[in-house]
Amino acid sequence: MKKIRQLTVTVFLLTAHAQSQADNDKRQLIQLPEMMQQHMMSNMRDHLKAINEILISLGKNETDKAGDIAEQRLGMSSLGTHGAHHMAKFMPEGMQNAGTNMHRAASRFALKAQEGELLPAYKMLSEVTTSCVACHSAYRIK
Repeated sequence: MKKIRQLTVTVFLLTAHAQSQADNDKRQLIQLPEMMQQHMMSNMRDHLKAINEILISLGKNETDKAGDIAEQRLGMSSLGTHGAHHMAKFMPEGMQNAGTNMHRAASRFALKAQEGELLPAYKMLSEVTTSCVACHSAYRIK
């Protein structure tokens, strides 16, 4: 019985902490129509999967493959498939800039990766993730 009570208290405290964190979220809230929100979340999940696939490829010294993934899924070549033009009108300028920076950084990474040197490629990949972190630190969607 004591363990159940401890578990209940722990769950309650974790839930209260999570709610407190949500209430104190200072990031700018971006209101999107439901369909656009789902589209954006799908894009971001694919971006994360692409970064994971890039890292796997780099770990195997498959720099050409990493570059291809970056350009097709994250780079400037990906804008059409992600519906960037339709999404941009719902975003504040800073969010648009962060997205553009990420896509440009991915294209630069793709070129660097295809040169075949791992360390410079990893450094360029960090520019991609830095743009992601900047956007996610400043904005949230509902």
